Amino acid sequence: MAAVSPASSSLFKRARSLGRFELRRLLGKSVRAMSWLVFDPAAARELVVVMPRVPPQGAAALDRWTSNVRAGERLGHPRLARVVEIGAHEGWPYVAYDRSDGPTLAERLTAQGEAASDVARWMVEALDGIAFAHEAGVAHHDVQLHMLTLGEHGGVCVMGLEAARDERPGDAIPAMGRTMSIDPEQLRSHRDAAQRDVLALGLVMHHLLAGRPALDEPDTARVIELLPPNGRELVRLPWAIARQVPEPLRVIVNRATDRQAGQRYRNARTLARALEGWSHSDAQLGGGTQQLLLDRVRSIGALPAMPGAGSRAARLASMERERTDEMAEVVLGDLALSFELLRVVNTAHVRGTQVAGNGPVLTVRRAIAMIGVDGVRQAARGLRRWPGPLSEEAAQALAAVIDHAARAGRVAQALRPAGYDAEVVYLVTLLQNLGRLVVQYHFPDESAQIRRLVQPAPSAKPDEPVQAGMPEQAAAFAVLGTDIESLAAVVARHWGLEGSVMQMIHRLPLATPVRAFDSDEEMLRTVASAANEAVDAAVLPASKGAAALERVAQRYARALGLSIKDFRSALQGMPAEDLR
Repeated sequence: MAAVSPASSSLFKRARSLGRFELRRLLGKSVRAMSWLVFDPAAARELVVVMPRVPPQGAAALDRWTSNVRAGERLGHPRLARVVEIGAHEGWPYVAYDRSDGPTLAERLTAQGEAASDVARWMVEALDGIAFAHEAGVAHHDVQLHMLTLGEHGGVCVMGLEAARDERPGDAIPAMGRTMSIDPEQLRSHRDAAQRDVLALGLVMHHLLAGRPALDEPDTARVIELLPPNGRELVRLPWAIARQVPEPLRVIVNRATDRQAGQRYRNARTLARALEGWSHSDAQLGGGTQQLLLDRVRSIGALPAMPGAGSRAARLASMERERTDEMAEVVLGDLALSFELLRVVNTAHVRGTQVAGNGPVLTVRRAIAMIGVDGVRQAARGLRRWPGPLSEEAAQALAAVIDHAARAGRVAQALRPAGYDAEVVYLVTLLQNLGRLVVQYHFPDESAQIRRLVQPAPSAKPDEPVQAGMPEQAAAFAVLGTDIESLAAVVARHWGLEGSVMQMIHRLPLATPVRAFDSDEEMLRTVASAANEAVDAAVLPASKGAAALERVAQRYARALGLSIKDFRSALQGMPAEDLR
């Protein structure tokens, strides 16, 4: 770690000046940089001066420092503090900012910490500026509380871009437009610096919420050196703090500082999206991830038509006089079309004029009877062709999620008690997968992040155990700022589903025991949940899948009167009649 030189002590403790600037107060310092409140007599105003803890060695190094800081100065962004002056005095370079931008977060912070909603908003603003800088090839290198200012209207700005770079000759990273070619090693170095900035912001969030710094060390640079892969310390937001932190936000903050480097946020945009998703969900503003999903569903539909939509449409066109259940069989072969028919017939207009008082429509047969063959054809024509806007890799992932949901639907049909409509059971089971399906289609990159977080993380060192993955709900909070069930509910309400249906399509919580049901709706929910849990268990590695399926069977044995043999037979595709 760098230390302040004797020259620094003489300059900043005895002279109490930096050239024409009067040094009034040290606002903060780290092993890399420091910031001072100064007074400029020439302009009769206060400024904040940011400078390295150790001056560049030699004229060439000073020129590189100045060039890098000027690259940050040229970035025009409302969340990057405006540079007033870049200069040097007796070999000490500095960059000055207008004090009118507001006090630093270090000056504002109290021992009680800050409100969760304020912290999330501030960090989204800081991340917006940092992300813009990263995308232009510029990093901060020393994100600290005293590098973030808070204006009169609550807006956060970032000071000190590139002022704390610990560089050697040849290490300079060209920003956008400064060169036509970038060395791969420079790109790797910039990526590492950007990820370090994001980790530092995670530690800043921790400090703001807890009211005290992680590991009792206010310097984020020192804490980073103590975290894996450099050290062995663990940083988790404490429970015993003055202000309550909502669980979704706690998950986001803890992921930002996760002990597994691969589980942390990889760039500033992903962390900002998670915080925005939580902020809007928490405030019920109709924004964030939920509103974005709804906008996309309105624009391109919930799902794309399955491959073979053309032949399916041709077959429907030739079935003018066929029985409704035969047409329903064709429609059920396309999950997107099935969902689209449910949406059409459950809208307020259709339900109000055609099925008032009869409750929600949960079968394709009834939907076809209500809107006719022409209505089905119109619905089919309105679907996006497979795979919509998805890349080939994302389309393969969506196809896997669809196959997984359809298999659960078939298992539910096999497990259902006698007398219950097979199609209703099938569709309720599919609807319990609605969240996974729409997340995979509309947020494919985020869906991949969630899957990665759910998987066990390999140990960093041979003598350490494998780290368990996150629960799916926690992983969704960490990536999207909201849970998958809530996203499913947003789409289902958009389709006109409500009341008992909303309860049915919500899976039984894994943490609570399954109780005997006393209504048809509860039975449908229970059977669908059992089937979905069984299929989730079946896709686990063989070493874990058998035990997981045993637990599912034990969990539902009393409520459904089924054994492990029944579940195994259902998973093997035995017809429901033979199973019973």
